[in-house]
Amino acid sequence: MLKRVLIANRGEIALRVLRACRELEIETVAAYSEADAEALHVQLATESVCIGPARAADSYLNQDALLTAALATGCDGIHPGYGFLSENADFSDACAKAGLTFIGPSGEAIRKAGSKSAARDLMKAAGVPVTPGSDGPVSSVEEALAAAEAVGWPVLLKASAGGGGRGIRRCDGPDELPAACAEAKAEAAACFGNDEMYLEKLVLNPRHVEVQILADRQGHTIHLGDRDCSVQRRNQKLMEEAPAPGLSPALRRAMGEAAVRAAEAVGYEGAGTVEFLVDGENFYFMEMNTRIQVEHGVTELVTGVDLVRQQLRIASGLPLDMGQEDVSIRGCAMECRVNAEDPHGDFRPCPGKVEFLHFPGGAGVRVDSCLYNGCTMSPYYDSLAAKVLAHGATRLETIRKLRRCLEEFTLEGFPTNAELSYEILFHPVFVRGRCTTGFLDAHLAELLDFSRRVEEKEAEA
Repeated sequence: MLKRVLIANRGEIALRVLRACRELEIETVAAYSEADAEALHVQLATESVCIGPARAADSYLNQDALLTAALATGCDGIHPGYGFLSENADFSDACAKAGLTFIGPSGEAIRKAGSKSAARDLMKAAGVPVTPGSDGPVSSVEEALAAAEAVGWPVLLKASAGGGGRGIRRCDGPDELPAACAEAKAEAAACFGNDEMYLEKLVLNPRHVEVQILADRQGHTIHLGDRDCSVQRRNQKLMEEAPAPGLSPALRRAMGEAAVRAAEAVGYEGAGTVEFLVDGENFYFMEMNTRIQVEHGVTELVTGVDLVRQQLRIASGLPLDMGQEDVSIRGCAMECRVNAEDPHGDFRPCPGKVEFLHFPGGAGVRVDSCLYNGCTMSPYYDSLAAKVLAHGATRLETIRKLRRCLEEFTLEGFPTNAELSYEILFHPVFVRGRCTTGFLDAHLAELLDFSRRVEEKEAEA
């Protein structure tokens, strides 16, 4: 087992990794920027080391600083969390070269899965359905136009190295393509240091369903069921649930088997996610995320499997301690992402100081957050403030429990989207389990109008 792990991340995922390490009696080193000096995981780690200024490029994305910190503090492993360097093949290779265990897949596997265009070819060869699109990356507007005409409009331009909804643009016709190409390439270069793009036909209003997989070094790969992530805005997920509602047994089985084939095709090791678009009984490979996901908690609640613990075991060279036949899904779990943002102000990020904080509790309730009373959310990073999760025996029980949790959830000091999530939990389309990726765009105005009326009544009172 690993002895000492550098946590190369921040926020709630850094705290999540720290807690799993402590339960396995693994010492932790918190690598933090100057902006995160008072962060909770920094205070709780065995040791902490500042790696640079607030700007991510000078700290959490500074590979040399992270490697130096890990070696100087006697670490034998680095956990990248999600985001930042978690899907950076060069960083995985650099860890191995420095004699450190990267808690995730090899650089080779990340390259195979991380390039979305290359991964499509691998999936085709592995018998995993893919959406019609370009044969590899498109290097010019002309190539993109030819590919779009071949598959039919509308289309999506997507960054080959993308993730988290970045580097994606929709085009409904040829006139929109030049500007969309320029915007997507610029965003991809800024976010991932790679502006390579590919093109797919846009499946209108599909469901976004992903399958969690685990794979060890001994060649064993299993899946831990599926999650629905269709409630999203601008390709950013807002709510997730496991299992995905309304899938037929045949479709659920086929997606699980396809996810395992996908992981095996890239020689995967660790925890990962295979994401699909679902259109009726058809499903198409979208991408593979070679890291732990923000929404991993809902899978943990319905399976009883600690995914971060499994990451640490696999990285230590241990085989999976379960087979596919040991995986069972119990009940339903849902997650709301509470972000420091103003839904009435075009979701403008609004970080600030936490003046008062209260988290809900009770059986089947979990809150993942790094916030505490008096702390300050930094404006330099993402706006995720907390993840509120609920687990129940049935989907309706879980919805009711999550409503109650959001009624109790209190965060004073800056605006959040918690009220919007609360309203979604009452919307008939959501309650019936019929959301597609177009749900929030179609119903956002009415959801925000209702929450505004509630806020006005509270102000009058």
